[in-house]
Amino acid sequence: MKKPLLLAIVGFATLALMQGADAQTQPAAGTAAPDFSLKTSDGSQVSLKDFKGKWVVLYFYPKDMTSGCTMEAHNFQRDLAQFDKTGAVILGVSVDSPESHKEFCTKEGLTFKLLADPGGKISAQYGSTKDYNGTTMAARNTFLINPEGKIAKVYTDVSKNLPQHSEQVLKDLAELKKS
Repeated sequence: MKKPLLLAIVGFATLALMQGADAQTQPAAGTAAPDFSLKTSDGSQVSLKDFKGKWVVLYFYPKDMTSGCTMEAHNFQRDLAQFDKTGAVILGVSVDSPESHKEFCTKEGLTFKLLADPGGKISAQYGSTKDYNGTTMAARNTFLINPEGKIAKVYTDVSKNLPQHSEQVLKDLAELKKS
């Protein structure tokens, strides 16, 4: 086999493997949400089981202090009173440190909890990691978890509808609570 053809085949095989590595499976609606215990911006530990009996909006985002992540956080903050009325808790997760979350919350006036997942272990359990220039970050996905701890709805690649995402989650939550 000629060297250029061999290199092309190896190149395509490598590309296919790389694309496959990024393809992740999120836990499906109706399945138990993976439990976690992560540090918050104030240094306390938060576990999913702490919210048994409540609806949980668990959203994963790439990085504190970036434009898209700030917009998403502001929209959840804007709608926080409406989420509170429904009995839902908002939890944001990224691979940033608790200190970074504290700075982000202070700078942006965020009053809901941001959870630190350094290393991305929990993000990976939720099929919500991505590689960015050799660094693992959380992918922008959201999970609506019911009071029994089961995933009620999964939102993948939220970036496509970022400005309306919080409002959509509120609408879906209202519909799910009716049924």
